[in-house]
Amino acid sequence: LVAMILAGPFLTGFTQTINDWYDKEIDAINEPYRPIPSGAISEGEVIAQIWILLLGGLGISYGLDVWAGHDFPVVFALSVFGSFISYIYSAPPLKLKQNGWAGNYALGASYISLPWWCGQAVFGELDRPVFWILPILYSIAGLGIAIVNDFKSVEGDRAMGLNSLPVAFGIDGAKWICAGSVTLTQLGVAGYLASIGETAYGAGILALILPQIYFQATLLIPDPVANDVKYQAQSQPFFVFGILATALCLGHHDFGDVA
Repeated sequence: LVAMILAGPFLTGFTQTINDWYDKEIDAINEPYRPIPSGAISEGEVIAQIWILLLGGLGISYGLDVWAGHDFPVVFALSVFGSFISYIYSAPPLKLKQNGWAGNYALGASYISLPWWCGQAVFGELDRPVFWILPILYSIAGLGIAIVNDFKSVEGDRAMGLNSLPVAFGIDGAKWICAGSVTLTQLGVAGYLASIGETAYGAGILALILPQIYFQATLLIPDPVANDVKYQAQSQPFFVFGILATALCLGHHDFGDVA
């Protein structure tokens, strides 16, 4: 529960708040009703919220390391790294989100790899390469998920010089990149699980892919701008269940001497 609070309200909240702060000019074009561009929240309140969420999250992460008895504070280190990625994703001069590929992958990896590593560190050991590599590869699907958020922002992104994938490839090109990265990544994960003898989990991932393909065909591909929220609400739970199933499988799998 504490790990969920760390990854959710605190550090995801920090990420979202700092992103909204640096996106206030873009949001004034795309979504002027949001709290910051509409003036519903003051600059001082935004800054205070950023610091409270960041410092609170880092404090919780260190507490988890103490609770887990870690010699090296791995959860704290992951939290610092993730917070740094969140900052350079949104803030100049690097502002990773200016590049659609780098920005969306950084966002996807932050939402998939970092919580995964945190959970594995708290309840197990990050002692095999697969525990690091597979979440990084799974984050390619996260890139696709992140594209969905960019469809509604094309006008503002183009005006502010952000080369999001819908800006770079157009709505039609980006929707196929989105669908392809999400589906093909999960097919690869299902194949990997089957290859290490976890055929039931591999079959489970395949079963979870089917409704996602259906929602891609009926919502994402026909009109990704109008259906972005509906698509995420209906498709993303199956994607998240797949991540949880894969993490559970790896956490309990007997690798023997094979990494």
